[in-house]
Parts: sequence; structure tokens; C-alpha cells
Amino acid sequence: MSTNQIVKKDDIVIRFAGDSGDGMQLSGTLFSDASALTGNDIATFPDYPAEIRAPHNTIAGVSGYQVHVGSHIYSSGDKCDILVAMNPASLKSNMKWAKKGATVIVDIDTFTDEALEKAGYKENPFSDEMERDYTIVKAPISSFTARIGQEQGADKKTTDKCRNMFALGTIFYMTNKGLDQTFAYLERKFAKKPEVVKLNKAVLTEGYEYADKLEVVHGHIFEVAKATAMPKGRYRNITGNVATAWGLLAASERSGRRLFLGSYPITPATDVMVELAKNKGLGARVFQAEDEIAGICSAIGASYAGALACTSTSGPGLSLKSEALGLAVMTELPLVVVDVQRGGPSTGLPTKTEQGDLNQALYGRNGEAPLIVVAASSSANCFYWAYTAAKLALEHMTPVILLTDGYLGNGSQLFRIPKVADLPSITPRLAKPNDPNYRPFRRDPETFAREWALPGMEGLRHRVGGLEKCPDGPLSTDPENHALMVYNRQEKVNRVANYIPDQEVTGDPDADLLVVGWGGTAGALTLAVEEMNNEGKKVAYTHFNYICPLPKNTGDLLRKYKKIVVCELNNGQFLGYLRTQFPDCPMHQYNKIMGLPFEVGELKECFTKILGE
Repeated sequence: MSTNQIVKKDDIVIRFAGDSGDGMQLSGTLFSDASALTGNDIATFPDYPAEIRAPHNTIAGVSGYQVHVGSHIYSSGDKCDILVAMNPASLKSNMKWAKKGATVIVDIDTFTDEALEKAGYKENPFSDEMERDYTIVKAPISSFTARIGQEQGADKKTTDKCRNMFALGTIFYMTNKGLDQTFAYLERKFAKKPEVVKLNKAVLTEGYEYADKLEVVHGHIFEVAKATAMPKGRYRNITGNVATAWGLLAASERSGRRLFLGSYPITPATDVMVELAKNKGLGARVFQAEDEIAGICSAIGASYAGALACTSTSGPGLSLKSEALGLAVMTELPLVVVDVQRGGPSTGLPTKTEQGDLNQALYGRNGEAPLIVVAASSSANCFYWAYTAAKLALEHMTPVILLTDGYLGNGSQLFRIPKVADLPSITPRLAKPNDPNYRPFRRDPETFAREWALPGMEGLRHRVGGLEKCPDGPLSTDPENHALMVYNRQEKVNRVANYIPDQEVTGDPDADLLVVGWGGTAGALTLAVEEMNNEGKKVAYTHFNYICPLPKNTGDLLRKYKKIVVCELNNGQFLGYLRTQFPDCPMHQYNKIMGLPFEVGELKECFTKILGE
């Protein structure tokens, strides 16, 4: 490959799309892994259907995977520079994500009359206009793959599973990357099946060489800048769900409390449970319960017994856990609830992302049942927010809800693996055996947290439960005592604000507009504000991870700005929450409820409109 054919770029977006079973998630993962290993920063966005197996060649069954690689990546990107479409349905449903001038690679062998009709095409999709606006590569992927399979004596089913490798090889050529990392993966993955390794390697190489011989792609070969300003250390590509599991494992080690997860499988949170189940050697104990209620109740029992207790779920499961959450609030036991949000209500959009559970996290319990709510803001920092959630739960003796979402949980980023010893200390509030002054609800005068007396601690026998108690422990129905205990539980959560950092602002210090975000929208919002400031607009940005309680300086911060816009992937839940806290601060809102993350372009359009008012 001659160097004058290569276009140098700071970043590039690639989208793999095909039928469920075409291996698009694997292709995207292998490309992102190879990019990370060759020094690129990355962010990914898997986009797959909820149906287990939708009808073949239908739009409902299209599975996609978007990868954004470059020197400094905030999000998975808006429109793609290269689109791979393995059948007509994937082309039809994904062309809207391709930039004008993008390279579109299709498996032309799948574009039969029947498949075109099934995808909803009434005429040839490759119109003159399309050929002018995009570089179309009509690659005979299926026939090339079939030929290699026949040469190696592989059966049709095995051969068909390799079509994605041909497309991946073409992408590796177009991004000026080698095949060594993927060869190594195949050798590890199929170590006991050398014939599968040989077949996949041959198809991958064929796709690479096909692109090399294809003159139409020679002006569309990219060399993407490597990541800049990254501290030295060990890195890996990590999904948000795996990062969450690792954060809980690290908190267990740092606190000296054995980790217990009581959970029930639910999309898109199941991988948290799966990852912890792989790490029994690190002391994790995982119980797959018969339902959501049993999952959280088992975790509460484990917490009573002295474990760092957790449960993982998504929105519908959080609804089912609400009564038991009230029990955890009443008993004042540490508990981490991981909610990987998805589109709702009810079963809604199980495989799509949304920020629709905030109100449920804040208010979704009977009576006065306050607890801590925090939110992760990137796939990688799910690790740190899971760790923080555990620290807050153990040190303040209260349940903590950690909000992530499908975009963060299934998406991936480059992650620098920290040393557990370098993480903040965690000091559980354990009682001392034979303490003559022990009372079940005696409180620390600073934090208002009670002490944690474990079963078997000498001299500290006590009762806790769902019925109201008095500070000394016995059951109480006294009206004044109930009012006192409700106040104390709320004050305990309020005082957490004394132990968290102030809210910070980035962007133009003299901004005309403050952009407010929370949770998993950070990547797109950060880039949109950065581009606005580069264009001469005065925009500032603040992103919330501590939701309840809010940082102590939140009110003073908001009152500095005449124009504020709160951006979230719901119908305005965080905006409503802020308005109850700070009714004197006028705020605009920008909401998206489509099961998709924000795009930078749509955000900039919104901010420009508000600035012009």
C-alpha cells in the first residue's frame, strides 16, 4: 500500500450492520480491540434487536455495531465514514447513519429479488443519486466465502458464519491495520478447533486482499491518529457492565467485606452478574434467584450478615424491587442496586437505551424512604461509580442506587486498569463486640449513620426489620418517635453532601449558556460544548454524577447563568427534580426518547437556537 493513498484522520466512525447471526457484534468487537491494541482511543455502541430471532432479511432483525476510533474519543460518534451492510434490510435501516461521501460496503450476493422485496425495496437501491453521494463497494462476500469453505472442506453452516470475517478483513485494509491481533484472537478462541481457525484466517485474509485489489477503495484508506496524552499503565477495552462488576470486586477487596450479588437475568444488565460469576476466585458469591424480588431479598440478608451486598437489574426489575428497597432503607443496611436503564415503560425497548428510571430511583418507594442515587457517565467510569456506590453504602449505612444505561453497559471504551491499593479507602461502620453502649440505631453525630452489628458479634444481639423501631431497638408505634426516625433517615442521606465534591463547570467561564447533563450523556454533550466554544460561542457545561443528594454548591452554580438547558434521554425527569430544588432558576430542556444516544449535531442545533433567543 503506497503512502500517498492514505488519508490521515483524527477520528473515524465505522458501522457494521447485518442480520442477527451475521456476526456484526463480533466484527465490531474485534475491530475495536485491534484498534485499542494499536494505540487508538475508542468508544463503541452495540445496537441489536430485542427479538431472539427475527425473520431473516427483515429490518426488525438487523443488528448493528458502531465503533468510533481516534486520538481522543468522547462518544461512539454520529454518522459513520464506513458502513458495512450484509443484506438489503441492513442497508435500508442504516443508510441514515452514513455521512455523505461515506464508503458503503455491501454483500452483493444477498441482494436477491426476494431479499429486496422483504426489506421493503420496490426498486434497485443503488440509484444514480446514491452512487454519486457515496462510494459503493459491491463485494461478493458470500460467494468468496463459500469458495474458501469448499476448498477447505468445511460445511455450509460453518462457512456461512465466516462471512463477517471477509467484511472485517476489508475494513482492516481500509483503516491501514494488520491482521495479527485478530489472528491471535482466533487461535485463542478456537484452540481446540484448528480447522475453524484456518477457515476464519483464510476468509479474513481474502477480505483484506480483495480490498487491496479494488481500485475504488484506494482513495478511501484511512490512518487514524493514535490516542494522545494518556498516562502510562495497563489498558484494555471494557464494556460498562464488566467495568461495573470490576468496581464492585475492587470495593470488596478494599473494604474487607465479601461480595454477594443476588440477582435475576434481565436485558441489558445480565452481564454484570455473568462477569461476577466468573470471579469466584476473588471472593464473589453470585446467586441467580428465581425472580427480581428474591434477588434483592437475598442481598438484604447477605448485608445483614456482613457482606458487601448488591443486586443488578433494569427498569422493570427495579419496579419489582421497590418494596424490598423500602425494607433496606428501614433496616438501614448497606446495599448497592445497579440499574442498567433501558427504554420503557413496561418491557418497552429492552435492547435500547434511555434515562427513564430517574424518578423511580428517587421516589419509587412507599412512605418516606430516602436513599443515595449516583450515575455513571461513561462505559469506563462505571468502574469508579460502582466503587463509589459501594463506599457510600458501607460508610453511610444506606442503600445506594447506581444508574447506568444500555448505551454505557453494552458499549465499550479504553480503560486504564488501576491498582486497588491506589483507590480511596473504604471503612465500613462495624460495631465493636461487647460495646456496653451499643444501640441498633445509635447514630454518628456527624454522618447520622448507625453502626453495623453482625450476627455472632459478642454482646450485640439486636432486632431490625420492616416495622418502625425506636433508637434503642424495640418496636415502636409512638407518633413522635416515628417522626424522629423519618427525619433521621432523611438527614443521614442529606449529610452525604458533606462527603462528596462540589459540582464543577467546564467550557467558557463567561458563558451565555450553561448546558446541564447527567449519567450516560456525557460524551456527546462534552463534544458538542467543545465544538461550540471552538466556533466562538460562549457555552459552559456541568455534568452530574451525584444525583441524591446533589453537591452542596449546585444552587449557587446554577444561579450564575441566565440561560440553562438540561439535556436528557427522557421526558424531563432531571429537569423536574432540579426545579423542585431550585425553583428560582429558569431552565430550558432538550429531550430525546428514541432509544438512541444524543448526536452532537442535534445538540449544537439546540444550543444555537437557545443562544439566539
